[in-house]
Amino acid sequence: MKPLLFLLLTLGLFHANQALHKRYPRVWLTPAIATSAVLIAVVQLSSTPFPVYFGDTRWLSWLLGPATVAFALPIYQYRDLVKKHWLALTLGSIAGIIASLASTLLLDRLLGLDGSMAHSLLARSVSTPFALEATRHLGGSAQLTGVFVIITGLFGLLLGQVLLARLPLRMRIARGAPYGAAAHGFGLSKARAIGPQEGAVASLTMIFSGVLMVLLAPALGHLPLL
Repeated sequence: MKPLLFLLLTLGLFHANQALHKRYPRVWLTPAIATSAVLIAVVQLSSTPFPVYFGDTRWLSWLLGPATVAFALPIYQYRDLVKKHWLALTLGSIAGIIASLASTLLLDRLLGLDGSMAHSLLARSVSTPFALEATRHLGGSAQLTGVFVIITGLFGLLLGQVLLARLPLRMRIARGAPYGAAAHGFGLSKARAIGPQEGAVASLTMIFSGVLMVLLAPALGHLPLL
């Protein structure tokens, strides 16, 4: 029964946190933050090793793949918008990946990171299914990559709201694309809250950035800088 309890607890806390955050939209009540904090406390207090909890809730991780594929639906629904601005969206996604890689390499050098830590950090700016696949080619740690992806998504979500609110962006694609390219799933949820077109554009840039990272991963894994 213990595996089932952890699974039900995770789902119950998340849905309760969603309802609470919808009523009281505070940063510290963001489901990814508050739910994670409560679950960490429960795991620690129950003296449950993380690999055990991760194994008991593995179905949630498995669902990341189908969930990512499902993001193609809003892209199809707004295919005319995508066709009209495909070049800007493509160049924007490429620019986002380049900026992410450059900032990561700079961070590695400043902090003196190398080996598994550096390789795990390299895939932090794309959604979890793509990041884990890229890490497999990069030679990093899946656990570390998962943590870095969550941290990057949270910072992208929080800082993105501040930065985009101060930029004179008029087009919907300009408001949605950065969320998908820089904050992956977290940014996508925010973009969909802003509007359906923003959500569709964020889905496209998130998926395109993830695919591009996976394709580049074998070559990046052999970079002498790492």
